[in-house]
Amino acid sequence: MRPECLVVEFRVTGDDCPLAEASRTADATVDAAPPLARGDGNSLLRASTPSEAVGDLLDEDDRVRYLHGSQVDGRWNYRCLSKDPCVVHDLVDVGFLVESVHHREGIERHVGAVVGYDVLDSVLEAASDRVGVSLERVTTLGEEGDAPIAQRWDLTPAQEEAVRAALAAGYFTVPRSATAAEVAEVLDISKSAFLERLRRGQGSLFEQLFGD
Repeated sequence: MRPECLVVEFRVTGDDCPLAEASRTADATVDAAPPLARGDGNSLLRASTPSEAVGDLLDEDDRVRYLHGSQVDGRWNYRCLSKDPCVVHDLVDVGFLVESVHHREGIERHVGAVVGYDVLDSVLEAASDRVGVSLERVTTLGEEGDAPIAQRWDLTPAQEEAVRAALAAGYFTVPRSATAAEVAEVLDISKSAFLERLRRGQGSLFEQLFGD
């Protein structure tokens, strides 16, 4: 019998990853692709954030090499090499298939999958060896009612947060119960950042619903 595939979410605090420290110091949200471990122990990082300060902090970090930044639609996209491995590599080594990483004020959320409960036990054991790593959620892949929204619809956590806040505030009602500026204030981000996240989130949803 084939083992079940499980969707797993971890919360991480106290990680020395440059992206985590930059998000904490800049008081910013950073959405990152899964870090890629090189054979020499270094990590390749790719991240997106509305905060230019994150790039300045990465540029000043002695652990960061080959930093490249570009701005698109109000967001900064960074690619770099980090000499300090991220905590998630310890989980990947024992079977965690990381799919998304979200940093907010130094707190990380890693969403991914494991194949079978035996692998889950190994991942949890590895997590227990690291201070500040806690299990937030485990669901069976395919349980649409329980799987994380961002996981099911390929949204970043920031995009999901923007869509949820807009829905709760009545931004989508006719007539609207809240303006974009009001929803942005709830999220503690700029109006342009909110609209950019909302537009990208809606684009991802619509592409999966109506795309060929």
